[in-house]
Amino acid sequence: MAAPASFQLVVAAGRALGIGKGGGLPWKLPGDMAYFKELTTATRGGGKRNAVVMGRGTWESIPPRFRPLPGRVNVVLSRSAGGDENNGGVGGRALELPSGVEAARSLDAALALLAAPPHGESVETVFVIGGGTVYEAALAHAGCVGVHLTRVDSDAPCDTFFPALDPSVWRLWGTAPPMADGGVRYQFEAWVRAGAKGPPGGAWPPAARPAHGEEQVGW
Repeated sequence: MAAPASFQLVVAAGRALGIGKGGGLPWKLPGDMAYFKELTTATRGGGKRNAVVMGRGTWESIPPRFRPLPGRVNVVLSRSAGGDENNGGVGGRALELPSGVEAARSLDAALALLAAPPHGESVETVFVIGGGTVYEAALAHAGCVGVHLTRVDSDAPCDTFFPALDPSVWRLWGTAPPMADGGVRYQFEAWVRAGAKGPPGGAWPPAARPAHGEEQVGW
């Protein structure tokens, strides 16, 4: 079976496009977390699920009580996937995943895995959710058809960054009203490829249901 024709990307970035610090998020935005969960979980087809594809660092940054992300097929990218434990472990550690979580050596391998049984007929939308190097590969991939970008009005120090969107490739399709959590303002943006007549499938235009407190929001 051929790989899925398209996927979407989800990211929150500060003013300088910083997305992470020390393996974690540089801010606490319950409303953004609620939107992320709603966006990546909601489907239109009965009995279907979405898939989230992430790098190993992103996987390990998710609090253990929230992983794997419930209601979604979780795929973790790692060079150690497939049994080559000496070629890509963090600090030399082999990748260990709980039952039901998939592993793939590259973005293309993840897309092929999701197109094959048992996922091929049950996965509706694929979302790439980080980290920095995975975002770079995703933006350069012809299958990336949409970007859900949360613009965070923050200069919090970061050591991981999101690539700037090339205006010759991407155009802003829609925005949601600005929000704020803990005094930090942010806004949801929806980007599509230049020339696209409309948005791809999914939660478009962006909309959020603010929540308060990490325990309530989850992932």
